[in-house]
Amino acid sequence: MNAEFFNALEQLEKEKGIPQAYMIEKIEQALLSAFKKEFGSTALMRIDTDYTKKKMRVFLQKEVVEVVEDPICQISLEDARQTSKRAKLGQMIEKEVKTDTFRRISAAAAKSVIIQGIREGERHAMQEAYENKKEELITVTVERIDRDNGDVLLRLDQGTNWLTRAEQIPGETFTVDQKIKVFLTEVNREARGPVVSLSRIHPKLVWRLFELEVPEIQDGTVIIRGVSREAGSRSKIAVYSRDPDVDAVGACIGNRNMRIDNVVSELAGEKIDIITYSEVPEEYIAAALAPATVNSVTMLPEGRACRVTVDPDQLSLAIGREGQNVRLAARLTGYKIDIKAE
Repeated sequence: MNAEFFNALEQLEKEKGIPQAYMIEKIEQALLSAFKKEFGSTALMRIDTDYTKKKMRVFLQKEVVEVVEDPICQISLEDARQTSKRAKLGQMIEKEVKTDTFRRISAAAAKSVIIQGIREGERHAMQEAYENKKEELITVTVERIDRDNGDVLLRLDQGTNWLTRAEQIPGETFTVDQKIKVFLTEVNREARGPVVSLSRIHPKLVWRLFELEVPEIQDGTVIIRGVSREAGSRSKIAVYSRDPDVDAVGACIGNRNMRIDNVVSELAGEKIDIITYSEVPEEYIAAALAPATVNSVTMLPEGRACRVTVDPDQLSLAIGREGQNVRLAARLTGYKIDIKAE
């Protein structure tokens, strides 16, 4: 194993992020496995790795003994002195072994260990790369679409990962090489399963998209207080401004609706209601029921609950199709909402 071998390890570290030291350890394990298949389970070996000279050498070892009980790992003093005249009892006699002379079975065993090591190394490198990106937005590229179950294979900065159909926005379609944004919900430290869990339906995806589009959110002038979402249909986002001269809702909408349109485009046309957050529950609940106009909000004594009154022509708007509007408002505010028409 010469300079070409070490150059390949350097390339592997650059491309896959797998440290050379990690791969050397795995290769030594592979050589040990092949060694024992080649010479026997009791065979002894030593590996000499020289990073400076970019060389790795393998030696078969035998202990010098008076009576040979196991010829695989022992040698008589007489035979040892044919190799080295200075040999003495208890000493280890070594002979260099060329790995390219290993039989096919031994070589296959080593190859299997190395391939497994590369896979484990890739997984570990990917875990490390994405550990600090948990609950963040990442841009990925569509690599393949499974026509049978609708899952999409995505190409990340480190490796690939599946976006399952259950985590896709209902009704959206993808094309190969299309760039999309996904929310990284979890990094899996277990040996099995995907390395990261990705989502397009998580409410925080909307949150992160507005952070990306609105400079006032990035600099902390405008604060997001909550998001409720039914992916593919409608979202509600509550914001407020720490600067009285900055309109939080207007900042999120942008000039000529440019900012909100960019978010809606990324979400495949999902409707978004931007409302002003208030520390006063009655005001917050009334705003959350937009686009309906609320007449009054009365807090009820039993837990976090309230009764809302609206004009008869606003009732269906306040409730929404199949109860969606009031359902999203309840999730956003954390209050159970009972709507009545005056």
